[in-house]
Formats: sequence, C-alpha cells, structure tokens
Amino acid sequence: METSVALKPPAQSKIGRIIQSLGPGIMMATAAVGGSHLVASTKAGAIFGWQLALLILLVNVLKYPFFRAGVIYTMGTGKSLVAGYAKMGRGYLWLFTLLSGISAVINTAALTLFSASLLGLFLPFDLSLPVLSAIVIIACLTILLRGHYKALDSLSKIIMAVLTVTTLIAVVMAVSQVQPLPADFTPPSAWSIASIGFIVITMGWMPAPIEISCLTSLWLKRQCQETKVTNKSALFDFNIGYFSTALLAIVFLALGALVLHGQTDSLAKSGIAFSHQLVGMYASAIGEWSRLLISVVAFGCIFGSTITVIDGYARALAEAKSQIQNPDSEVEPRHNSWMLLISACAMAVILFFVSSLMSMLNFAMVLAFMTTPIFAFLNYRLVTKTELPKELALSKKMKVLSWLGLAYLFGFLALFIWWKWLM
Repeated sequence: METSVALKPPAQSKIGRIIQSLGPGIMMATAAVGGSHLVASTKAGAIFGWQLALLILLVNVLKYPFFRAGVIYTMGTGKSLVAGYAKMGRGYLWLFTLLSGISAVINTAALTLFSASLLGLFLPFDLSLPVLSAIVIIACLTILLRGHYKALDSLSKIIMAVLTVTTLIAVVMAVSQVQPLPADFTPPSAWSIASIGFIVITMGWMPAPIEISCLTSLWLKRQCQETKVTNKSALFDFNIGYFSTALLAIVFLALGALVLHGQTDSLAKSGIAFSHQLVGMYASAIGEWSRLLISVVAFGCIFGSTITVIDGYARALAEAKSQIQNPDSEVEPRHNSWMLLISACAMAVILFFVSSLMSMLNFAMVLAFMTTPIFAFLNYRLVTKTELPKELALSKKMKVLSWLGLAYLFGFLALFIWWKWLM
C-alpha cells in the first residue's frame, strides 16, 4: 500500500513576502501620483527650474503625520478614520461625507476625462472624448467588480512599479539630452508675489488632499480581513508608498526642469492640454522614439489615480452611510453600488457639464484645500486622544512634526485666503 507524503508549499522568498505585505500604502501612492505630480510638479520644474525642489520635499515631510494617522488609528483600534470622525461628533462625519461626495464625482469625472485624453494618444484611430471616457470607466469597473480588493492591490503594485521605472528612465534620457538655456532667458523667481497663487495651489495639493488618509485607512481595514497584517508591516507599507510619492514628485519636477525649463513661454493652463504639450515637447527635445515612453508615464499616472479614486471614495461613502445609520454595526459596508453611482454621475458630468468641469473642479479643489487643516487636526486629535499600542503611539518627535505641519497647513490656508480674496 502506497503512503502519501504531504508536501509543504515552497517557502516564500523574503522579497516575495515584502511584496505581498504591500497594499494600502501603494494604493495611496497610486491615488496621489496623478495631477499633482504629472501636472503640478512638472510645471513647477518647467517654470522655476529647481527652485521648488526643497519646498516640495518639506511639504511631504510636514504632511506625513496626518497621512500616517490613518494607519496607526486603524491598526490600533481596528476601525477606520471615518468611524473615528463619527466618534468625535456627527458634524465632522457629515462634513466628511459632503466633501467626499462632491470630490468623488468631480474628481472621478476630471480624472476619467484626463485618462481618456491620454488613451487617445495610443490609438491608431480617432474616438470622441465621451466614448474614450466610457471605455476608461468600463475598464475600471470591470477590474474592480470582478477582482475587488485583490485586483486593485495587484494593479496598484504593477502601475507604481512601471511608473517608477519608466519615469526614472525618462529622467536619465533627459539628463543625457539636456539643452543649455537660451542666452537671453531669465528664469522667474518662485519667491515673488506673482508666484504665490501657483505655489499655494501646488503645495496645498502635494502629495494629495489629507482626506486620502481615510481611504488608506479603509483599504488597510480591508487588507486586515484578507491577510495577516502586523503593525510593523502596515507602517512599512505606508512608508514605502508615501515616500515613493515624494521621490516621484522630485522626479517629475526634474522632467520639467530638464526638458521644458526655458524652452517655452506658453505652457498650457489646463492639465489635459499641458500633458499633451509635455509629450510633444519631450519628443521634440529627446527624439520621437521617447513619445511612447512619456505617454505611458502620463497615462499610468492618471489611470492609476482614476481607478483608486473610484474604489476609495466608494468605500468612504459606504462607510460614512453605515456610520450615520448604525455606528455600532459590525457588518462590512458594501461599496459596489457606490462605485456604480459615482461612475454614472461622473459620466453624466462628462456628457452634459463638460464645459463647466474646470469650474466644478476648481470649486472642489478650493473646498478640499480649505478643509484640509480641519481634517489634519482631527487626525492628530484622534491618534493623541486614543489609547494606542506603544509602537503606534506618537513619539515626542512626531508630535513636534505634527505641530509644525498644522502651523504650515493653517498658514497656507491664511495665505490662500489672502491671495484669493484679499490681495
């Protein structure tokens, strides 16, 4: 009689275990590395050269504690930041819900239109923007509805890996082909009153609105249901994702500084037009062969943001609705219907209100920017007033960094109000 021997599955390599442990932090990075990097960082380099490099890094450091709050609160309590807002007061929960609802529809519409425009660069035939937008939306929903969290997890890792490699290759190529500045070119100063508007908007949205910390919290909560997550692995994942966004912000600034700085006096104002201009000027400066490379970089940025925003905001709105109706419920809110609703509303905006989309997007940006310090303060209060394990609790250094970050956010808000309405 033959005896059977149970074979143990092959031991996973250390690199494999590290990759498997990554998740919410990479999704956060994928959501963040969109317009703020492709457009804002690149345009900062194109206009001001390297002048804003240190400021961009400083901004990422000052906002770090408030994004990190989503990880330590969820790992320490098992609940999301949205539940934490509900615990602090229903007014905060309603404010978050209102802001998320507006941002979900308008940002999804803008990112979908942006993705559709860049998708058109790859196709050998012409399709209208609404048709291309529908293709992008259908692709996102197909991936999310069929694969759910695991599909987004895997896709985010692929997008970030491809994006990082291709962007670095693009910068290396730019360095090898860099052109000297025109002899009569005088770079504008980033520290003048005329530059305040650009700097306020760019720094306010770098690397992303702080409400994204809530999406990270919800993805982490879901990951904990799928696999074993330790405090150490959750923080490692978050740090990898967060500092990758900071690195890519500098890399995109380098693209603008090396290729576009001093080469043009008429940079396009809209993100879509600027991304097309970036592709064309890159091909002109380095060679036609680079057109596909920079197109992949641009499309990867925006498509990654589109799919993560649809999933993340849907989870946030489902969680907010659950907290409003029954805060004590332990049932996991379903967010599929919210993804469909957000996508349908975004397509309606593209079809019927596309001429007003920039105005709506500006409104959403201003609203999110003005509420960012409030949510930063809420995140700080949540993690300081909640009893957390020692390895998750804020250290003295992290508290000092939080105070500096709050001073920066409220200071920039005051500067924005002065520039927007009082100057």
